[in-house]
Amino acid sequence: MTEPCDLSAVAARRLIGARKLSPVELLDSCLTRIAAVNPAVNAMVAMDTDRARAAAKAAEAKVMSGAPLGALHGLPVGIKDLEETEGLRSTFGSELFADHVPAKDDAMVANLRAAGAIVLGKTNTPEFGAGANTRNLVYGATGNPFDPSKSAAGSSGGSAVALATGMVPIASGSDTGGSLRNPAAFNGIVGFRPSAGLVPSERRGHGWSNLPVLGPMARSAEDCALLLSAMASDDAMDPLAYTLHGRAVRGGDPALFPPMQLDLSTLRVAASADFGFAPTERHIREVFADRVAALSPLFARVAEATPDCSGTDEAFEVLRAAGFLGAHLAKVQATPDKVGPNVRANVEEGLRYTLADYARAANEQTRLYRVWQRFFRDHDLLVTPAITISPRPWRELYPAEIDGQATRSYFHWLALAYAVTLVGHPAISIPLGRDRAGMPFGLQIVGPRGGDALVMAAAAAIEAAVKGDATLARPVPDIAALKAAAPISSMAGFRTMD
Repeated sequence: MTEPCDLSAVAARRLIGARKLSPVELLDSCLTRIAAVNPAVNAMVAMDTDRARAAAKAAEAKVMSGAPLGALHGLPVGIKDLEETEGLRSTFGSELFADHVPAKDDAMVANLRAAGAIVLGKTNTPEFGAGANTRNLVYGATGNPFDPSKSAAGSSGGSAVALATGMVPIASGSDTGGSLRNPAAFNGIVGFRPSAGLVPSERRGHGWSNLPVLGPMARSAEDCALLLSAMASDDAMDPLAYTLHGRAVRGGDPALFPPMQLDLSTLRVAASADFGFAPTERHIREVFADRVAALSPLFARVAEATPDCSGTDEAFEVLRAAGFLGAHLAKVQATPDKVGPNVRANVEEGLRYTLADYARAANEQTRLYRVWQRFFRDHDLLVTPAITISPRPWRELYPAEIDGQATRSYFHWLALAYAVTLVGHPAISIPLGRDRAGMPFGLQIVGPRGGDALVMAAAAAIEAAVKGDATLARPVPDIAALKAAAPISSMAGFRTMD
């Protein structure tokens, strides 16, 4: 019998609306799963159990009264610990904020509450989201649910693991160099990077930068679309969330949920294992080739092709470093002993660049954007592996080499994700079975400029097409094994950055 916590978000919401599932029952199921499994993986950190119980009871009463219900009514949600939650500890994975309790919600969190979601707790993240390995000195490491000794990736690793193990049906994430898509791929769930501004953020220091975005995570594309429909809004505090004066153009857009019906057989698809430059592991290339061969009959055409991405590494490195200087230079200068190695490395790198370097990077970003627009005249979608490697032990702070070749930076292994980030196209990672090491494999689907609804619809259609196929369907971790596993906190290096 399916436990309520294992229901899809869409199914649970429908049952709640039909008075066949109580929000209290769903919450209790999630709490039971967290108690049983979280010690093995450390995905959920600060919990808001008492207020969540009160909110679930109020949600149940609202259902019984016949009042109108929000899109997420009664659904427990995990909030990534980079987003502030009123009255609930929000640390950003940093010792500097270990005791920080915000006085108000970030706007995205407030939007989810307004849609009826119940904030159950915070999900683990690396310090300030730096590094795609979810470890920090406040809460320790998060383990992969398919093997807790391996990395959950990041920086939305806690959200991905909480979803994969049924701790919550929906969770928030954010993405600069793949922080939604990488953990989705490593943990067998769905992570969607929307177009910049679709999900506003009032706290981005460089408000006109398209690199960092907020976005939804779930166990299916349909659930992701449901969450995105509540996240999307207009907000004057985010300069990229532009609007038409006096007219909202984002919130409640019916094109976002349910995903539009899409005939995959009409689509022209480009497939690339490496964008011509990403250091993709041979193992991942081989699995990707198998997946492309399996999916090709679904489409009008699948061709091996990639936009010319030369210059992507250099442009992204400089623009990313500028963001870190703006956000963290003062911390590194004032309290260097309280800032971890990944943040320090970014700040130190940024200090080596000049204004001329930044100008060249901005020019290169614009040139690459135009290259991608020309590419998408001949292709409707672009597919790649979501990440360049199969999960490795979380004790490895970052991959220093891939197939014997040195990586150029601690985030170079994320190149398949940040190539898309740089040009601002929407992208999603969906699970397509396991790789040859038995770990989840993620497929990245990239759409044209502004093609958020198209990407989500394509992901949902592919999921439907492979449903029931043991090779291609979403892998599910062994919950019984996780319940019996030793706590991840007993592993060497759990709360260090060595």
